Amino acid sequence: MGDGIENMIHITVDDKELTVPKGAILLQACLDNDIYIPNLCFLKDRVPVAASCRLCFVEIEGRSQPVTSCTVKVKPGMQVKTDTPAVRQLQKSGLKLLLSVHEIDCRHCPANKRCELQKIARFLKTGLNAKPLETVLKSVKVDTSHPFIDYYPNRCVLCGKCVAVCSQKNGRNMLTFANRGFDTVISSYGVAAAKENACVDCMACVEICPVGALVAS
Repeated sequence: MGDGIENMIHITVDDKELTVPKGAILLQACLDNDIYIPNLCFLKDRVPVAASCRLCFVEIEGRSQPVTSCTVKVKPGMQVKTDTPAVRQLQKSGLKLLLSVHEIDCRHCPANKRCELQKIARFLKTGLNAKPLETVLKSVKVDTSHPFIDYYPNRCVLCGKCVAVCSQKNGRNMLTFANRGFDTVISSYGVAAAKENACVDCMACVEICPVGALVAS
């Protein structure tokens, strides 16, 4: 997208008028203008958009219910609210669901102090606990099958950023989603391929992980 005047439009977010690129994703437009919306799976220029974390809700005038801002493109005159009771309730519920399958052990996690879950919990003014939901963890604590990376399933939020960035950098999928439902995990898409590829010199998947689920071994 160009940045000429003809390629810019005006929208209003929380009563603040913004000038944003025509066709921009609403979530990105807000983040670029220092308006934080909780999110975990959003990755700029990721196609298709994942929309899996169910956190980036906003209200848009003319729509009957909140929508995920990562799936909406801006339109001229769009009126957006990011801080309404309905939006906050959806975000808190989404966070609780994520925490119900997440091992809370921040002190021993490499993402401590820079974890996106911690950031979102602070922003929403809620604790890092799943109550009243029951916490259910996977039996496998750590998967060491990859030659260079250890994977901690009970930290993973299945945002898919690692899969996306790996594919972008390598031109093929070295990581993938495996299994279904509660048993879904991130898996190496062929250990032999990982050995042939310079994973040890890349580690883009480790760097992009928002919760310390991938760690260099």
